[in-house]
Amino acid sequence: MTQADTSLSPGTEAAELPDPERLLHMYRTMVLIRRHEERVNELYLQGKIPSTLHLYIGQEAVATGVCANLRPDDTVLSTHRPHGHALAKGMEPRKLIAELFARATGCCRAKGGSMHVGDVSVGMLPAIAIVGANVPIAAGVALAAKMQKTDRVAVCFFGDGAANEGAWHEGLNVAAIWDLPVIFVCENNLYAASTPVSLAFKIENIADRAAGYGMPGVVVDGNDVLAVYRASRQAIERARRGGGPTLIECKTYRLCGHSRSDPRTYRSREEEAEWQKRDPIPRFRQWLLAEQRFTAEQLDKVDQEVEETIEEAIAIASSSPEPQVAELYTGVFKDLS
Repeated sequence: MTQADTSLSPGTEAAELPDPERLLHMYRTMVLIRRHEERVNELYLQGKIPSTLHLYIGQEAVATGVCANLRPDDTVLSTHRPHGHALAKGMEPRKLIAELFARATGCCRAKGGSMHVGDVSVGMLPAIAIVGANVPIAAGVALAAKMQKTDRVAVCFFGDGAANEGAWHEGLNVAAIWDLPVIFVCENNLYAASTPVSLAFKIENIADRAAGYGMPGVVVDGNDVLAVYRASRQAIERARRGGGPTLIECKTYRLCGHSRSDPRTYRSREEEAEWQKRDPIPRFRQWLLAEQRFTAEQLDKVDQEVEETIEEAIAIASSSPEPQVAELYTGVFKDLS
């Protein structure tokens, strides 16, 4: 198990950094995820979203850093907290928000809701809400890519709680013994719902378990988008070459409750305040400015464009039609005639 660089360091070698266009794309993606989550939270409180939400606020650097290395034909498998992964993989905000509004124009035509959003056309499989269940499925997707003799990869996101599920161990084991092109990304936000990792694991790092399956295990600062980008780039390139899977553990923190019904009584406000200081978005913005990659005006323009994108998506979703009863079973059963 190796420890990756954990800082947004001005001394980072230029060769290790994304080009300016990708850096700006990564900043935009992080801001897009944050504003999406903040706005849908407000809309939920207004009664405009019929299902509960598991927000991604605070973890934006993980989805962004990983997906910045992926191609459109690569596949992402997500969890009950999928909005950030979907947006980072390229899903249009209007399709995502329409799905949350349960409108016919939603990415799953109102049949998925928050915990099952997906768009196969951009490589985002409909999210799987059962904890750990996406891990063996990711191995299956990677097996298909290998059998088809392509260099596509699958990325499987999951939280720390999933690492204690039987399906997790089965998925990692089969991926390892068959050298499958899959990257397992643990978003360790310190709590499985309300259970702290210290009560669920005897080891310091979940990535230490990778050695038991014969695959590399890497720990990164999940609030440092560049550290996540570098670690995932190495793992993805390795998988494309036929080197097999990698387990990446991103140490991060959700700056919100587990779901909308979570009062967060299991953690202190002092702890939350300390993690707030490590918010990945202002941290990345400050680095971009300090390194003179972009001006404040350029980044402010991105912020404004994101705001307009989200508001336009909300307006489209609000005016979209509700699904018809006749469409209830469309896309559910395969026609074998």
